[in-house]
Amino acid sequence: MLPEQQKLNQTMLDTNQLASFKQSINDLSPLQLAWASGYLAAKAENVSTVAVPAAVASAASPTLTILYGSQTGNAKGVAKSLAAKASAEGLSVELKSMGEIKPKAIKNITHLLIVASTNGEGEAPDDAIALHEFLASKKAPKLEHLHYSVLALGDTSYEFFCQTGKDFDLNLEKLGAKRIAPRMDCDVDYDADANTWTTSVITEAKALLESEITASNVVSLASINNTEELYTKQTPYSAELLLSQKITGRDSAKDVRHVEIDLGESGLTYQAGDALGVWFDNSAALVDELITELGIDDQDKVAVADESLTIGEALKTKFEITQTSIQFVDFWAKKAQAANLLAILDDKAALREYAANHQVVDVVKSAPLPNEIKLNAQEFVDSLRKITPRLYSIASSQSEVEEEVHLTVGLVQYQTDDANRQGGASGFLANGIEEGGEVKVFIEHNDNFRLPVNNETPVIMIGPGTGVAPFRAFMQEREATEATGDNWLFFGDQTFTQDFLYQVEWQNYLKSGLLSKIDLAFSRDQAEKIYVQDRLLENADEIFAWLERGAHIYVCGDMSRMAKDVEAALLSIIATKGQLSEEQATEYLKDLRNAKRYQKDVY
Repeated sequence: MLPEQQKLNQTMLDTNQLASFKQSINDLSPLQLAWASGYLAAKAENVSTVAVPAAVASAASPTLTILYGSQTGNAKGVAKSLAAKASAEGLSVELKSMGEIKPKAIKNITHLLIVASTNGEGEAPDDAIALHEFLASKKAPKLEHLHYSVLALGDTSYEFFCQTGKDFDLNLEKLGAKRIAPRMDCDVDYDADANTWTTSVITEAKALLESEITASNVVSLASINNTEELYTKQTPYSAELLLSQKITGRDSAKDVRHVEIDLGESGLTYQAGDALGVWFDNSAALVDELITELGIDDQDKVAVADESLTIGEALKTKFEITQTSIQFVDFWAKKAQAANLLAILDDKAALREYAANHQVVDVVKSAPLPNEIKLNAQEFVDSLRKITPRLYSIASSQSEVEEEVHLTVGLVQYQTDDANRQGGASGFLANGIEEGGEVKVFIEHNDNFRLPVNNETPVIMIGPGTGVAPFRAFMQEREATEATGDNWLFFGDQTFTQDFLYQVEWQNYLKSGLLSKIDLAFSRDQAEKIYVQDRLLENADEIFAWLERGAHIYVCGDMSRMAKDVEAALLSIIATKGQLSEEQATEYLKDLRNAKRYQKDVY
């Protein structure tokens, strides 16, 4: 061996040393990494004392903290982009989920940006609940030293639009904090507004911090976190659709598909509990029907961002036409001067219900334009929302299926007058693309829905209908990792013979012993309807015993009814079997949630 090579080998870490080193620095913040690098450099020079970098030594370290509260991953994605842009501007950035900090730590933050989604009817996402409640409580400290701004993500089709972000903004103001920039409230098509707010707030934050920042204490996220995924919501991967197979029976009232997609050489990885984002094209037949009803030439050109497209192309690939916003109903009512639509504009509940149950073409058909009123193509598309991808809970573990990803997709369809309407993404996956065709996808990581780290921990899974999808992934993962913890599934649907999704797989897991117990609730197989929450109450003693021995409980599926009914059942079980008051039971469940032992993936 050459002397130079021998010397090089002596300077390199061996495999075990490298692994240990990586583990040691894995949880360090950027500022801690900066300190560590100085410490190691000093050690190499045999310096007996190490000068702590200014960014660490100064109590007034000019760090911009970014906290996100995210249920489906949208807020997390915006926050990560915000952090990267702030770092590129020379700001020292700390990015965290709200679930990763203790609420009391808010008093140690001086410059804060919040990105928060709203879950359901004005509720905070699971990872934001503790901080959200703390800031609204009497325990919250005065925060006169804090400078902040809030980006709120929401959906105007819900009554309590952006409520979580509004709450954070107002509660911080009440505690004496000062705004860096005004709050921005974003609808589902949030990219443009989020970018506008990001540019503004970084400019303001940089100006605020400029006097404190020196070149020696800036740590760039870009230099540390350089493993960002290549394929994202904005730059999805073009995957191959391998299979879209109906798994409900011929006589079922539902059409549920088992979908398999090939991730090929993308390098995309996911964990059990993550979601797959799916971009889709609208049905060509639906686009044609809409254009005909509008009386517009399908070759008319429209501007979409920096593209010029025919209106036919734009409606197929760029705009939501299977979901109707209340803003579009308002636009069309006033444009057509339609009495039937104008009558509901002041009734927000009726307006939301109407928008939820009518596709864009149905709104247009319900109120045709009078002959004297003209509509051009650009005006029409400007009234629509941009297409947003749909997120589906992943129904597979990569330990089992490797480069594939599986979904369980319920086809959204209903009859209106003489037409059969289908959902945008579900219709695309079921009927709009042939096997072997291209579907653009990305992984949406969900750290709020994870299997226990300890493989001996028991888990209770509650997933009626397509809510069973992530639990199929859970079981594949627990089998691959040889987990010894007990597994209990609660599944429900309409009928046993037509709607028992993945029946053979569950029976095989029972036979092998991996699935310890399964309780089924088929609502239409008897005169009295039975649901999963009823099965929970029937097993109250055992449910509570599992919780007392450390079980994690997971709920996936419908947010508006099922998840609330399940939570009510759990509170009843905890209160009754734990001999607790209603307030104590609520606190018990809250403690489970804070310990990540009660996790929900609801929609």
